[in-house]
Amino acid sequence: MSRDMSYEAVMGRKNEIMKKALGVDYEKYELSQLAFDYDAMMEDVDVSIEEVRKIQEEVSVGHTPLVELKNLTALARKFSKEGYGARIFIKDEAANPSGSYKDRRASLSVYMAKKLGYKGVVTATSGNYGAAVASQAAKLGLKCIVVQECYDSQGIGQPEILEKRRKCEALGAEVLSLTVGPELFYTFLSILEETGYFNASLYSSFGIRGVETLGYEIAEEVYEKYGKYPEVVLATHAGGGNLTGTARGLKAAGAKETKVVGVSVDLTGLHMASDVDFNKKSFTTGHTGFGMPFTTFPDRSDVPRSAARPLRYMDEYYLVKQGEVFYMTEALAQLEGIERGPAGNTSLTAAFAMARELKDTDILVVQETEYTGAGKHPLSQLSFAKERGIDLFFGNPEDEVPGKNIILPRGPEDILLRPVSMEKLKKSLIKNYVAAKKINLVTELDIFYLMEETRTSYEFVKLELQLLGCTLVI
Repeated sequence: MSRDMSYEAVMGRKNEIMKKALGVDYEKYELSQLAFDYDAMMEDVDVSIEEVRKIQEEVSVGHTPLVELKNLTALARKFSKEGYGARIFIKDEAANPSGSYKDRRASLSVYMAKKLGYKGVVTATSGNYGAAVASQAAKLGLKCIVVQECYDSQGIGQPEILEKRRKCEALGAEVLSLTVGPELFYTFLSILEETGYFNASLYSSFGIRGVETLGYEIAEEVYEKYGKYPEVVLATHAGGGNLTGTARGLKAAGAKETKVVGVSVDLTGLHMASDVDFNKKSFTTGHTGFGMPFTTFPDRSDVPRSAARPLRYMDEYYLVKQGEVFYMTEALAQLEGIERGPAGNTSLTAAFAMARELKDTDILVVQETEYTGAGKHPLSQLSFAKERGIDLFFGNPEDEVPGKNIILPRGPEDILLRPVSMEKLKKSLIKNYVAAKKINLVTELDIFYLMEETRTSYEFVKLELQLLGCTLVI
């Protein structure tokens, strides 16, 4: 008897499909209607960070260069007061096999797929992760399918996404290119069920554990060379795994006082699932369309409980403008001789602005770069923007309106930090979970869980729950 493959039926079987495709029983971590045991879920990844490093070494992942950007630091100091202008470093993750930090994320997932006896892996992504999974699958002799949102309804694709599709195919993956919309997750689930392949999810505990080596290496290398841990590590923030994994690795290495800062490109006003807005953005990742919703509701991912929990680890969160990132991409190339993809320079942009506010003895580490290519090059993306009717000019970045214009700074001093209220994000997370789970009654267990999720006090969480109309049951 054939299975019902309607949208409603497949979505109704999603937990069953996910359990089979990951080998993880998420139900055992559930503590209440609201709370789950995050620490237990992460501890059940029965591979230590030392073992992950060995696994990654076998497939040429990790041990990427830590590069001091002396010329960009000198430029920042020109616009800083005396004694200020922190030293800026990058962890050059473009040196990984597929050209981004996501090789770390993919390496452990694909390793686990092989170990557990799966014949292939499937991932749903429009970003570098597809190429990373394809690369690792090729190394371990597994089949790979990448499901990708690629086009708007007119069949027009962004050059950056088309470049990523090309790279996935070059690395041996089968790529299903879809139009933007709800069919992505349905198609992904259908393929998992049909093939019996492993779900190489961005948000599984395996993926996050793979990123922990990045934070560990940063702490280890900075301490070895300079006798201290970095004052700040900045992570480009989208779905939260980049920041979560890096922060966990820093802490595991002993850098518990290092400030972890998230950075996203400001695409306020553009809806990521909108066919109209799809090609009005010049960044397909590392922007507020992912950064905001995944911060305030992490479990919107493709697994029942995401291992990426940014508010557990993020100390500060800042926004930068599209034009500022393009400007810094050119600055990195022309001042440091390093050409990297714009999306990976999101946190570099914030680092340049932040360096001017910190002492010249402080160390700032930008924890990733990404490869560039024909479609990912800033000129390709800016040309595409102009074709879509986006105005492009030099001026005040504060006047930039996503979807209408891209404003390149008139000079380095125009690059600014725009803080996001952490308190508002934490309140939003509590509100979103109460609404999603339809919570009326909460226990002290729920309160302690939300305290961990938001890194706030008992009183803070209790007050927010009361304001939302929840009753505490003891």
